[in-house]
Amino acid sequence: MILARVVGTVVATRKDPRLEGRSLMVLQPVDPDDRPTGAYVVAIDTVSAGVGERVIAVSGSSARMAEGCANLPTDCSIVGIVDEFSVVRLPPPPAAK
Repeated sequence: MILARVVGTVVATRKDPRLEGRSLMVLQPVDPDDRPTGAYVVAIDTVSAGVGERVIAVSGSSARMAEGCANLPTDCSIVGIVDEFSVVRLPPPPAAK
């Protein structure tokens, strides 16, 4: 799973017919502190996410398991909108002797 921020949309007038009627969103993967961590990704939106929202996305074969994505030519699908989350920051392990 990928934690990401929706940063834009994609409009494609010519595309695979199986993508007709599907929203394509541009994602920026982020870390728990909301800092960018990688390259932009285009994903099919299955949950009606909006620009600026933090989302959970899946990639690879999992992207084609998302609701309504079976047999679609996709490598990334948005499967959730993040309302909130928390991270427990553990202290570093003691130094080896």
